[in-house]
Amino acid sequence: MTPAVSPPTPPTAAPDVTGQVVGILGGTGPQGRGLAYRLARAGQQVIIGSRSAERAGQAAEELGVLQGLSNAETARASDIVIITVPWEGHGAVLEELRDDLAGKLVIDSVNPLGFDAQGAYAIRPEEGSAAEQAAALLPDSRVTAAFHHLSAVLLTDPSIDTVDTDVMVLGDRRADTDLVLALVDRIPGMRGVYAGRLRNAHQIEAFVANLISVNRRYKAHAGVRVTDV
Repeated sequence: MTPAVSPPTPPTAAPDVTGQVVGILGGTGPQGRGLAYRLARAGQQVIIGSRSAERAGQAAEELGVLQGLSNAETARASDIVIITVPWEGHGAVLEELRDDLAGKLVIDSVNPLGFDAQGAYAIRPEEGSAAEQAAALLPDSRVTAAFHHLSAVLLTDPSIDTVDTDVMVLGDRRADTDLVLALVDRIPGMRGVYAGRLRNAHQIEAFVANLISVNRRYKAHAGVRVTDV
């Protein structure tokens, strides 16, 4: 007698993030502006945050996003918050916004890097990575990590319709990383790839130093592609 074969399990539908408001802290910097532009162009509601609400408002008008506010106002008004502040101010900004970010899904995209005469090099924070520092400083937030290996030049170029790259997504809760993966996939050309728990974020952040070396040698804007996935 032939044993019964169970039907294949259907793939889980990606969560719907279209109605989520995305705030970008440090959104007037190159990476923040680029992500704001691409997400807004994909139809996402985006708020740009900055230490200066005036600068944020100007950037929002230039990029065609929902609005620009102070970092604190952006954190409070958003469902998902992407951190793009400079590494040097990372800890101080998150500590200041701890209460404003409580209950939010936070995506840390900061790369701890140093630069000297030999080029870029990775810095290892005491907590292990920028993402782990964020998790330590934001105990009431759901911290993930993504958007590390992106060229701000490509993101902000209006003549480029697709940014062809994979985005490594890390986090300790499946529901949270699934939301981030869905957000990444809204941007044409980008594909989200789950890359492990936050304890593995240092390798992802550090690899940006290698990409900078690639880009300088080959005059490129290199990204990352994962094969066989």
